[in-house]
Amino acid sequence: QHNTKTYQYEDYKETADWILAQTNQRPKVAIICGSGLGGLADLLEDKTVFPYESIPRFPTSTVQGHAGKLVFGKLQGRECVCMQGRFHFYEGYDMHTVTYPVRVFSLLGVETLIVTNAAGGVNEAYSVADIMLIKDHINMPGFAGQNPLCGHNDERFGVRFPCMSDAYDRRLRDLAKQTAAEQGCGSFLQEGVYCMLAGPTYETIAECRFLQTLGADALDGTPELMS
Repeated sequence: QHNTKTYQYEDYKETADWILAQTNQRPKVAIICGSGLGGLADLLEDKTVFPYESIPRFPTSTVQGHAGKLVFGKLQGRECVCMQGRFHFYEGYDMHTVTYPVRVFSLLGVETLIVTNAAGGVNEAYSVADIMLIKDHINMPGFAGQNPLCGHNDERFGVRFPCMSDAYDRRLRDLAKQTAAEQGCGSFLQEGVYCMLAGPTYETIAECRFLQTLGADALDGTPELMS
C-alpha cells in the first residue's frame, strides 16, 4: 500500500528554508549514498548532520543499513551534501515522496547530483564488485504510470516533458573514467544501462533474461534522476 502524497512548491521550499537556516554551507553537489556506501558521508570534514526525522516534511528511511541522515560538509575541500540512506518505492512511499529530497536540493542551490547504489548485474561480462557508470536507463515502473513527474507540473522545477536522452552528463562520466584510470580502478569500471524496478523481491531467472534482451546491464530501484 502506497501512501500517495501531493507536494506543492511551498512544501519543498519550507524544507529547504529550514535547512538553509540551520547551516551556512551552500553545496553545489549532492550525493545520494546507496546501500553500503553511507561511509562516504563519514569522510566529510566540517560536518553538519541532520537526522531525517528532524527535517520538516522529510521522509524517513526504514531499510537496514540506511542511517537516515543528511550530512553537509567538505569532501576534498569542496562543499557537498550526502544522503546517508534513501527512500524506496517498496517501503510504501509513492514516487513523489521517494524523490522529495531531489527537489529540495534544487532549492538549496545544488547543481550536480551523484546517485549511487548497490545493484544486481545482468551483463555477463561484468564481475562482482565492478563499478558501473550509468549512461542510460530503463524505467520499468514508469511503463505502468509510476513516474515521479506524474501529476501537476510546476515550471519552477522544469518543463512538462523533459528530454531524458542526455540525462547522464557525458562530461562527468568522462571525468569519472579519467579519475578511475589515474587511481588504478579502470579495470573494473564499466559503463552501461541501468534498469529501475520496483522491488523488494529479487528478479527471477526469466525476468533477468527478459531484461537482458531489453539492453539492461544492471538492476535496482532508484528513480531520483527523473524528478
